[in-house]
Formats: sequence, structure tokens, C-alpha cells
Amino acid sequence: MRPGALTLSLAVAIALIGILVGAMLGVVNTGPLRLLAALLASDPTPDDVLIAWRVQRVTGAFLVGACLAIAGVIYQGSFRNPLAEPFLLGSSAGGALGAVFAILLPLSWLAAVGLPILAFVGAWGATLLVLAISRAARIEDAAGMLLVGIALAALLGALRSTATLVLSDESVSLRALISWTLGGLQSPTGATLLVFAVLTAVCLIASLGLARRLDILGFGESTAATMGVDVGRFLTLSLTVAAFATGLAVAWGGVLAFVGLIVPHTVRWWIGERHAPLLLHSAFVGGGFLAILDGLSRSLLAPSEIPLGLLTSLIGAPFFLLLLVRRYR
Repeated sequence: MRPGALTLSLAVAIALIGILVGAMLGVVNTGPLRLLAALLASDPTPDDVLIAWRVQRVTGAFLVGACLAIAGVIYQGSFRNPLAEPFLLGSSAGGALGAVFAILLPLSWLAAVGLPILAFVGAWGATLLVLAISRAARIEDAAGMLLVGIALAALLGALRSTATLVLSDESVSLRALISWTLGGLQSPTGATLLVFAVLTAVCLIASLGLARRLDILGFGESTAATMGVDVGRFLTLSLTVAAFATGLAVAWGGVLAFVGLIVPHTVRWWIGERHAPLLLHSAFVGGGFLAILDGLSRSLLAPSEIPLGLLTSLIGAPFFLLLLVRRYR
């Protein structure tokens, strides 16, 4: 087996193990045979239904993790900044602001269709705003751009809280909304899960179409231009794909920090810098990583559930500090 095929097989195995482990964990842990029996039951019991719900939820977690990993790789390649990721650049905060408007505004079609659309618009707008502010201030280093993203994320978070206070009423569960903004994973079922899976696949395919130009952009904008890349148009396209992936993740997973940082860096240490294999491997590893964390969030303090965003922050913040120390030493 060729090395590329071997590493991809390992990434797929990580994804499958992550989904299996995540589905087995919960208030009551389930063995793999019991899990299979529940999925194949012709006359399911209430326990079988609960286990089947776990599988659907963990599959949703896998898709959210894949989207965040894809977005992280694209942001790092587009900005040529190894510390870029959706949360630190304010993209997740922008997506969350758009999603909160979709949830709180009294329009039925927004809740049904507008959630992923407004999440995408918010994520895309926040990303372009970070890029515009950085260029206007002539900020080119990684630390400066991250500071712009962190400041914008704080502003968008404040706007999100204000919108929640102003627009919420007795018809909206503030507890559920706050849980979602902390990384409360939704549980897409049936047709919704299928649509989510298809859109995630579209994101992955679109990102693979960007891979070669991301490799070229790594040599610098001037070099990329001499090699035939229209840098301005390409950045708009790549950031649109990354924002779409972020919007999908936010719509179904809430605000999850550092997944788009942890996974691409870990995979990059494993397989190298080329973006095509990096995107493909990161999607599988990111999905498996978040599937396991989702299972842990339901089982560590059972019957209570830990918001998934708290777990990703507890893991991601030390990881981010480690990267900073390595980079500046």
C-alpha cells in the first residue's frame, strides 16, 4: 500500500472509531454489539430509539468537526498564517450572530431555512472585515491579524448578547440558546442530516479545488501572481468556501473554539504541508475528534451534559499557547 493510501486509511479509521466511541458513550454506556442490535431492530424499544438518536447526533458532530477542520486549513493557507482558525479570526462569532438573528426573529422561514444562510453570511462578513481592517492598518504579521480577529470576535459576541436580550421573549428558551452559543450540538435527523452531509461533501470537494493554488500562495502573493494566480479573486473564493464551512458548523454545532486549529496542525505534523492531502485527512480526523468529544460531553458528568464548546476550549487553549511559544522561541 502506498504511503498516501496508508495515511488516508488511518484517517478514515480514526473517523470510524470516533463515531463508534461517540455513539457508545452517554448516560448509560453501550457496547458495540448492543449498538448494532439497536440499529438493526425491526421493532425498536425506547432504549433502541435512544441509541439510534445517539448515532444521528454523533454523525452530526462528525460533520461539524469536518467542516471546522476544512475551514481551518483554508484560513491558514489563505492568510499564510499557521495560527488562523474560524474562532480566532471572528468567523465563528460572525456566524453565531447571524444564526441568533435567524433563531430570534419572528419569521418561520428563517428558523427553517435561514439559519445556515445567515450563519454563512455572518461568518463570511466577519472574515472579510478582518481582512479589510488588517490591510487598511497594513498589518501583515500573524499576531497582528489574530488581534484584529480576537477584537472583532469580542465585538460580535457583545452584539450577539445584545440581540439575545432585545429580541428574546417567552417563546424562546434562553437556556437552550445560551447552551447553543457555548457549543450545544444540534441533532439533525432524517432529511436534515442528509442535507448536512451533502453540504459538507460540497465543502470538501470545493476545498480540494483550491488546494493547488493554496500551495502556490504559500510562496507569497507576488510569486503566486507570476505563476498565474489572480490573488484577489482567489482569496475571495477561498474565504467564501471557508466561511460556508464555518457557517454550516455554527448552524448545527454552535460556537466551537480551536477545532480548526488543533486538527490541521496535528495532521500537518503527520503528513506534511501539501493542501490536497491535508484537507482530506483533516476532514476525517476533525470529524472523528469531535465525535469522541461529543460522547465525552454526554458521559463525563452524566446525567448532566457539558457544553461541547467548553471541552474544545479546555483542549484548544493550551494547544494554542504551545503553538505561540514554539513560534516565538
